[in-house]
Amino acid sequence: MLLESDLLYVLALQKIPGLGSITIKKLIEIYEDPKAIFEDNRSHQKLIKGINKDVLKALDDSSILKAASSEIEFLKSNQISPLYYKDKNYPFYLKQCIDGPVVLFKTGNFSFKQRNYLSIVGTRKCTEMGKSFCEALAYELKPYNPVIVSGFAYGIDISAHEAALKNNLDTIACFAHGFNEVYPKAHKKYVTKIEAQGAIVSEFWSTSELNRENFLKRNRIIAGLSPATLIVESAEKGGSLVTADIANSYDREVFAVPGNPYQIQSIGCNNLIKTQKAQLVSSPLDIPYLLNWKIEKELQSKPQIELTNEENRVFSNLKGIMDLEELAIKADIPIYKLSSILLSLELKKLVKPIPGRKIRKI
Repeated sequence: MLLESDLLYVLALQKIPGLGSITIKKLIEIYEDPKAIFEDNRSHQKLIKGINKDVLKALDDSSILKAASSEIEFLKSNQISPLYYKDKNYPFYLKQCIDGPVVLFKTGNFSFKQRNYLSIVGTRKCTEMGKSFCEALAYELKPYNPVIVSGFAYGIDISAHEAALKNNLDTIACFAHGFNEVYPKAHKKYVTKIEAQGAIVSEFWSTSELNRENFLKRNRIIAGLSPATLIVESAEKGGSLVTADIANSYDREVFAVPGNPYQIQSIGCNNLIKTQKAQLVSSPLDIPYLLNWKIEKELQSKPQIELTNEENRVFSNLKGIMDLEELAIKADIPIYKLSSILLSLELKKLVKPIPGRKIRKI
């Protein structure tokens, strides 16, 4: 476990312009004691790759240590836990990433044990179909008890968090800024819920500015926390595709949900699949199959509501999001009869219709 005295010097290294995670880790491996990096002869450090004149000058700047000390006080006063990359409590999958944060800040009681983790990202301007897929995904994956990781942004990200919370799954939100603020502000209402049923993580200080570069840095944490990343919807360009590229660079699994070729929100996913940068996922249950997950907890196969034989047959055959025609075939019920059965199930708050003659469980 990293001592507070060592944390001071590790954070100070983070504050130095031009020093990234890879170089800081290299220095720590060379010196072992972070404090020794500040005390060593500068002529020796000139020989280390990645150490330039500006870095050497910053190592002698006392204001760097003062800033680190102030940040430690902020962490204490806000009950934020610093996770050091060498400690056992540091996220397992993120530890395997060469450019993973040296220190990851965390709020919430969640412990990063080895579990089924899945990162979910997508466009901010998602469709109702995208939201519904997130809801169906969380519902269908409940027996596998996965941890859902996302970026707390508008659209698919917050839909993934909401679906996880609704289905009592742990969820991890990755901030692109420090814990001194919440962005978007409209999502502040989710903070307490996520901390109670997961965690919020960030590598950024309370003094960090909210800018585009930080969002791109945040994407590597989303990709790094899980062995697999799922892109639900994406335009031709966007942060979701950046996350997919990063996940591929980490040699992680990348999945994408195909969509209407004439819809803007489907272009990115369709291109990932077409160029073999992602595996096609058309059903939530494709995920545990492709990742070889084992069921952790059984769900009741029948709802605790009295159903007719036909209603029960339809409900038990409804898997994920299904076309009405497909469901009619699976349940062996004529399509003209299926509509009235689904209406009855909808009134009992067991199913929800989706645009395009589709249906899913609630």
